[in-house]
Amino acid sequence: MVIGLLEVSISIPDARSLKDKRAVLRSVKDRTQHRINVSVAEVGMQDEWRRAELAFVTVAAGREVVDKRLAEVRTQLTMDPSFVVMDFRMELL
Repeated sequence: MVIGLLEVSISIPDARSLKDKRAVLRSVKDRTQHRINVSVAEVGMQDEWRRAELAFVTVAAGREVVDKRLAEVRTQLTMDPSFVVMDFRMELL
């Protein structure tokens, strides 16, 4: 069993309030969970309007599947025009 964790820091330059931020994050979470078999949570910077830290987690029997899923998440995030990806950190357990 392999557990994959992808932590992502993003900037949301168009957010003018926490409500704007939450709308962007809700969209990211919904799209990611529907397309890729991962769980996602906001894990940092909850009180900042224009920044967020997200964690994506997946579990599979083999490393190849985990790597593929997290690579898909990275690709999807970098293509989204509603925010800017600042940093990625991946860990396998």
